[in-house]
Amino acid sequence: MKVYDGQGETESEIKSEQIKVGIAEYDVTKNGAVLTTSGLGSCIGVALYDDTAPVSGLVHVMLPSADDMEDGNSAKFADTGVETLIEELEATGGDRENMVAKIAGGSDMLDFSESGSGIGQRNVEQVKETLEAYDIPIVGEDVGGNHGRSIKLKSSTGDLVVKSANKESTVL
Repeated sequence: MKVYDGQGETESEIKSEQIKVGIAEYDVTKNGAVLTTSGLGSCIGVALYDDTAPVSGLVHVMLPSADDMEDGNSAKFADTGVETLIEELEATGGDRENMVAKIAGGSDMLDFSESGSGIGQRNVEQVKETLEAYDIPIVGEDVGGNHGRSIKLKSSTGDLVVKSANKESTVL
């Protein structure tokens, strides 16, 4: 994880910077960079934004819970990934009381069960539960369904652009 503070860069360089967040990874920026991730099927992208700092971050989680965590990668799981992102935002100057969340993903693309409780739905539930435990409101979401998504967090504004395979881009 890197924290981008924008020191030594011109304003135009900062605005054009894009940072790719991979599966089971997270990143935090203070300089208004655009954080992106793709391949959100059952995975969830959680974007946190504190415009008073200003600082923002994005985590790409794969699974609901780290109960049986073997690899030590907290960003892989909805519960520990969200917690880690919150802690990193706070370490970078963010204040939990000013943070808002936007989430996307959580599709059940390959779920053929009748219960509807596949990984995607369980990821959504765990992300929401963890954010609620930290009193961070979700102010925008594009979750569920049976299609993949890619997202861009425009850190300078907090806008989350969601591109889906089956519909036009939306801005949360």
